[in-house]
Amino acid sequence: MPDALHLYTIPPHRAFADALANGLIRRFGADPMGLARGLVLLPNNRAKKAIQDAFVRASGGGLLLPRLVAVGDPELDEAVFDAAADPDPVPPAVSPLQRQLILARLIQQAEPRHDAAEAVRLAGDLAETLDQLLIEEVPPRRLADLQLEGELQGHWDKSLQLFRIVLDRWPAELARLGRIDLADRRRRLIDKVAKRWRAAPPQGFVCAAGITASAPAIARLQRVVAELPQGMVVLPDLAISISEAEWDMLGPHAPDPATGRRKRNLETHPQFHLKLLLERMGVHRDEFDPWMFASEHDAAPSRSKAIASAMQPPELTHGWTTLPEQERRLGGVRVLEVATPAEEAQAIALALRQVLETPERTAALVTPDRALARRVAAHCARWGIAVDDSAGQPLSILPPGTLLLALADAAAQRFAPLPLLTLLKHPLVMPEARTLWLDGARLLDRALRGPRPAPDLAGIDRHLAEQEGRDGPLRKAAQAWWPEAKALLVPLEAAFAAGTQPIPQLLAALREAAQALGGDALWSRAEGRAAATLLDDLEREAADGPQRADPDTLAPMLRTLMDGIAVRPPQGGHPRLAILGQLEARLQTADLMILSGLNEGVWPALPAPDPWLAPRIRAELDLPGLERRIGLAAHDLAGALGAPEVLLTRARRDATAPTIASRFWLRLEALSGGLDRAPDLAAWVRAIDNPGVHEYAKQPAPRPPVEARPKAISVTEVDRLKADPYAFYARRMLKLAPLDPVDADPSAAWRGTAVHDVLQKWFELDNCDPARLRARAEAMLVDERTHPMMRALWQPRLMEAIDWIARQIAENPDRKVLAVELDGDVEFEGVKLRGKFDRIDRLPDGSLAIIDYKTGQPPSTRAVRAGFSLQLGLLGLIAERGGFKDIDGMARAFEYWSLARSPRTGGFGYVDSPVDPKKKEPIPAEEFVDLAAHHFGEAVRMWLTGDEPFTAKLHPEYAPYAEYDQLMRLDEWYGRE
Repeated sequence: MPDALHLYTIPPHRAFADALANGLIRRFGADPMGLARGLVLLPNNRAKKAIQDAFVRASGGGLLLPRLVAVGDPELDEAVFDAAADPDPVPPAVSPLQRQLILARLIQQAEPRHDAAEAVRLAGDLAETLDQLLIEEVPPRRLADLQLEGELQGHWDKSLQLFRIVLDRWPAELARLGRIDLADRRRRLIDKVAKRWRAAPPQGFVCAAGITASAPAIARLQRVVAELPQGMVVLPDLAISISEAEWDMLGPHAPDPATGRRKRNLETHPQFHLKLLLERMGVHRDEFDPWMFASEHDAAPSRSKAIASAMQPPELTHGWTTLPEQERRLGGVRVLEVATPAEEAQAIALALRQVLETPERTAALVTPDRALARRVAAHCARWGIAVDDSAGQPLSILPPGTLLLALADAAAQRFAPLPLLTLLKHPLVMPEARTLWLDGARLLDRALRGPRPAPDLAGIDRHLAEQEGRDGPLRKAAQAWWPEAKALLVPLEAAFAAGTQPIPQLLAALREAAQALGGDALWSRAEGRAAATLLDDLEREAADGPQRADPDTLAPMLRTLMDGIAVRPPQGGHPRLAILGQLEARLQTADLMILSGLNEGVWPALPAPDPWLAPRIRAELDLPGLERRIGLAAHDLAGALGAPEVLLTRARRDATAPTIASRFWLRLEALSGGLDRAPDLAAWVRAIDNPGVHEYAKQPAPRPPVEARPKAISVTEVDRLKADPYAFYARRMLKLAPLDPVDADPSAAWRGTAVHDVLQKWFELDNCDPARLRARAEAMLVDERTHPMMRALWQPRLMEAIDWIARQIAENPDRKVLAVELDGDVEFEGVKLRGKFDRIDRLPDGSLAIIDYKTGQPPSTRAVRAGFSLQLGLLGLIAERGGFKDIDGMARAFEYWSLARSPRTGGFGYVDSPVDPKKKEPIPAEEFVDLAAHHFGEAVRMWLTGDEPFTAKLHPEYAPYAEYDQLMRLDEWYGRE
């Protein structure tokens, strides 16, 4: 045992990496080989880069650096000393993917109700739990020995049956493979290094710097390093100046002698994990000395005192008002609170851009919100500034990952329009003939608008063939292109149609389809290589996983695995700017540190529940509590607050709801009495996209020349012409027809078309036989092209209404159906009026009855009197003037046959007529055609043969449709005129 341990701490107001490098150079730099013989143990590879950069800054010239080694290196023995001649090598570790697949198979065997995707997800959580047991050196056998109180023991006994995977079967799997868990390998390597250094101290210095993990093996190693003749342990931000009472409040607490219960540890405190580390090292904080070396990147010493005060336990915050000013001062720390995440990202980008105006000045954004980080990077790109997010992005949201997921999803959904078009338009598909391919995909997009066609690729074939009469050239072009795309997807469809099968077969089919669509470019760049590696590893290791999988589970299984793969960009971003996650930001420094996303649930994140071990079980096993991450987040914040300048930001709401300010934000505000604001940034955010003057659009009223105006109009367009002339202008003169959504739910128009088709076939093929109508409707509903919503929701009311129509026909044998669905036209007032009726009957007196089927409510008489909803009267005008082939006579009945619920009887189906004499102010039947002709003639003379402007929303109460509202910029002028 040495006389003294070499223990140091660097306070938060000092730049850890620069202070450490300066100190090591001053201590060992006099000898040209002094540094080169040394070794610095660091927490992770990102810290190695930070320390290396700090040495370069501090040296001012050439320098032989010490070895920089990450303590979690899976080959730690080779990095520290020559392990080639090791007589007792540590067994190799099982790969994380192989372990997850094996655990998934074991879970499925224990609980067959779980499909492959769910088993893989649960296996990932189980692997994390197993790692925690290994890191904390809790033997898994302790799970079986737990004794709880009352009903808890019964619940635990049931859960323990599944945990037999860990207790019994998993060790047997490891023995079969001749491997061990990666966490176990790291622990053994750390212990081996500690044992060797204790027996034979290295010739050069050894410095364990910035390692705050409290795992027992790491604590033992750091104890050995502190005892070495040239060893030293340097911890960041250890609170050596707080009171002993505050230190004791943190825990861990010993069990109560009487009850055996423990007082709750204060795991949310930023010092808790450090205190636990010190206890496991067998040292006290009084044994730590301040690191006496500074750097030019340090903040004022008062910052450390203020940070320590801000992080006090809640029981001590009442004393903030009596603290001296220097222990509350947070000079150099500013806050920015904005309305939305979009404004927050814009403000951060502006702050980063401002830093670049000063030569050699640096800045870093630290945030756990990866979506915010991506937004900031996109904003910086507008100025040509590339800033890489060192925390990386999950493979599942990067192009190669999304293409693989789109393929699996499209095949699982049997190539329904939305997933199919998502796949065909993916940016990585057909890179060598991208333009032509996109042209074809867009043609198919147009052809697939509307309700969903029948499933599978054959369903697309049938849909295109049946739509030949619509959109003419567009449909033909889509039909000509579709076979090229279909040929690439047929093998994948065949593989998925085979049903449950071994996972390697599904993966092989997916890989081949991805290669056919994306080519070799799909596997290029870092994200492409990550996707290729994942598929290769999966195919190789799949034999150890679930034996068979349903094709529908492939996409969720891949997403689970891809979410766990972070793809980090290669070096090459801006040298003075950085975007960091919390882990990557440890030991980092910059002239300006921007700490963003300071809302509850983001920083700190909500404790993630453990699906395998309840909080009580974790406490009994001495595992870290679920709230330990909050304490680590607080320590990360405290370390980042030590920069010379700090900007804290938050948004008052996120994409869905108002947010709550982070507890850390509220503590800093309360301690300081109100932090300094950043009004310049707030003003810039408002100004950068502010046009200065808002020039609202005026109500459009185009006035094309008379000779350019349409000279033909359908009876269904007359209402649009009169109520919203601009909409008529956009459709007829600009040729802008609204597109149906892809995979649309059946609209009222679609339902009307389906009913009209049934009734037309009933007339043409069944001669209006009432006994055959129901069969026609049922055939339409069972057709595979009929939307499931139609069958589930509309079928009962439709069948009742269909039965009503059959009864109406049967109860009126003196009415003769003359024709259905017939087109006709006449010349009137210098234009051609065309129309298509649903049905015309011959009444007993020889006059005509014009009938229109409605799936909804008929128009009101008030609208008819106002000159709208004149379709029946105009059809009567065409009929009376001989516009319909083989139909003559005077129209004297005008009826809407509605399939909606009757307001009188409550059943489905009723007749309504604007000339019904029972109405309050009926329109005489003999005057109805003349009334319609009068109003139509006025409209023709104003807009078709006259020069009246096509004014937008002339009569909005009769213009309920909104297809052209955006084109006319309705929201800018409506109500302002």
